[in-house]
Formats: sequence, C-alpha cells, structure tokens
Amino acid sequence: MNRILKLQSALLRVIEEQEGKVEERDQSLDWERVHMASCARLGFLMAEEKGQDPELAACACSVHDFGRILTGKQKGHAEKGYHPVKDFLDKLELFTKEEIEIISLAVKNHSRKSKIGSWIEEIVKDADVVDCYQYGIPFVRDAQQMRYEEYIKRNQPEEEE
Repeated sequence: MNRILKLQSALLRVIEEQEGKVEERDQSLDWERVHMASCARLGFLMAEEKGQDPELAACACSVHDFGRILTGKQKGHAEKGYHPVKDFLDKLELFTKEEIEIISLAVKNHSRKSKIGSWIEEIVKDADVVDCYQYGIPFVRDAQQMRYEEYIKRNQPEEEE
C-alpha cells in the first residue's frame, strides 16, 4: 500500500471522528471526503506534468483542508491546520521530518491564492480551485477566481496557425 492510500485511509478516520463534534460546519464532511480524494488526484497529475514528486503532491492535496475538517470553519482554516496536520503526519510515521514540514507549509499557505509559494504550495492551490470549480463550489474571494482563470490560461492548448 502506498503512502497516498495510507494517508487518505487515516484521514478518513479523522473525518469520521468529527461527526457531531461541530454543530454547524461551513462544508459538510461528505464534501471533505470527496474534496480530499479529488484534490489528491488532481495534484498527482499536476505534479507529474511539472516533473515534480506526484506522491508528495497528492499527499499535500489530501490534507490541505485539515484545519477546516477539525474546526468546521473556513475562516483561518489554513493557518489553523498547520500544527495539527504536523502532529497527524508525524504519528503516521510515513514521512520524513522534511516532508512533514513541506506538506504542513503547503497546508498553512494554500489559502494565499495570490502569493507565489513553493512548487507544492502552487500545486495545492491550483488543485483546490480546479476541484471546487468542477463541483460547482462558488469562489468567495477574487483571488480564487483569478487563480482558476490563470490555471486555465496556462493550460490552454496553443492554437495552430
């Protein structure tokens, strides 16, 4: 079993544990399950296209909303996910300390859609907006819409003359 599957299996257990803990969630736990898996697949493919580590990208995409999974709230969820996701990843014993920091920083910074970050942060941001778009989740901030439009523009096939 690879690390993506092990990570997602453990994350599904965390999501299950959240049932009933937060009275009113900004996103349903069903959405968190779907978004986790779908973003991971998008991140895997995006990393392959860029010649980056697809497994690490998929893992970062899987846990990018860890803060919202725990708190139930969108506001500040990226920053609030940083320390809890580090602890979660450390307990899994699947990643090196360096990989845990890389993934955790991607979690912390993924809501900063207009700021340029590391290759993995950029993939997480792109996978997040593309996934939300494909499921019809509205963009509530201009930076999300702009990131999505920039991603589409960068990935348009070049027109033949």
